Amino acid sequence: MAFAVSTSIGHGGVVGKIEEGSCVGLRLSTSQRLSFPLCRIRVRGQAVIRASDEGSASLRTSGLSNEECEAAAVAGKFPAPPPFVRPSGPQGTPKIAPLDLLKRPRRNRKSPALREAFQETHLSPANFVLPLFIHEGEEDTPIGAMPGCFRLGWKHGLIDEVYKARDVGINSFVLFPKIPDALKTPTGDEAYNDNGLVPRSIRLLKDKFPDIVIYTDVALDPYNSDGHDGIVREDGVIMNDETVHQLCKQAVSQARAGADVVSPSDMMDGRVAAIRTALDAEGFNDVSIMSYTAKYASAFYGPFREALDSNPRFGDKKTYQMNPANYREALIETHEDAAEGSDILLVKPALPYLDVVRLLRDNSPLPIAAYQVSGEYAMIKAGAVLKMIDEEKVMMESLMCIKRAGADIILTYFARQAANVLCGMK
Repeated sequence: MAFAVSTSIGHGGVVGKIEEGSCVGLRLSTSQRLSFPLCRIRVRGQAVIRASDEGSASLRTSGLSNEECEAAAVAGKFPAPPPFVRPSGPQGTPKIAPLDLLKRPRRNRKSPALREAFQETHLSPANFVLPLFIHEGEEDTPIGAMPGCFRLGWKHGLIDEVYKARDVGINSFVLFPKIPDALKTPTGDEAYNDNGLVPRSIRLLKDKFPDIVIYTDVALDPYNSDGHDGIVREDGVIMNDETVHQLCKQAVSQARAGADVVSPSDMMDGRVAAIRTALDAEGFNDVSIMSYTAKYASAFYGPFREALDSNPRFGDKKTYQMNPANYREALIETHEDAAEGSDILLVKPALPYLDVVRLLRDNSPLPIAAYQVSGEYAMIKAGAVLKMIDEEKVMMESLMCIKRAGADIILTYFARQAANVLCGMK
């Protein structure tokens, strides 16, 4: 089977007959390789094409067939290797003796294949937990401070979002409800209503997607008329033990609806042990607890509170959430939560607290989670809109850094977008 091939290289051209069963050697400069299609072809005889911008390309053949080439190789008659030429630097490069180095770490970074082979940290859609905001309405409502995020209608929008996420390998979700003001009370009783927004949503999701993992938020702030994570005493003090009592009922209600992992985010003392006891007493021994172990009183939560309309009516959360200046205190919380029966330990926020993520990783064998919070998400989105950063690259780098610091799973609003990148579906 023969073909006629014509190509122009430099100022000249080459025409040759291509035949199956012969070999060719092509040597092109960088610029010529860009313009000359590289394909695996075989030319009659052994051919060498040398291309130059200074004149016509020449074609020299040895006149040997494939069989003759192979026979020569068996006899040890090989063509002479081309002369070794070391690429030169630009004009003005100093001429020096090479440094006497035994170790040159750049050797392992010199090609994409080597860099990929030696990559220490790997991201997968399985590492992501996608936070989903839900509300009682039918329509999906955009969240102004979090571009691309919505309060999802629990009947339709929620199902659609989970379907799309599963399509790119995300199978873990955490639910956050926007509760109507009329249902909020000082003691947050709506939190353990078995027919409330969260239990209904869990049952619906489990009916449609029985194999997904559903995380829930255990805290009173979405249900509390004061906007705090616990019951507020008349003097403004957040009541610890009374709040824990309510949280236990909330966790059991969520487990009854089908939650796989309940996640106390309230930072009350002793709540993990109390919730574990309450779950086990009701027969939910297999329901896991992911405790917000090191949840800091951070300014990065602003957009989230807009999404749920859950800003504190007064004061702040500094008497129960941790001081951002503290590092060793995270160890106290880690040891307590682990001893009380937590199955997963979480750090929130993530990127500004990578040292704390690493601290927990180095001091506990339990899985470590990190929450890339709304403020982190919003900053990347805003920077991209202003053309200050490359959104996709910064997104993927930030997630890789969280994973590198020691997180096994990452709660992130970028989950579906990042999974698209990892799956090659940008």
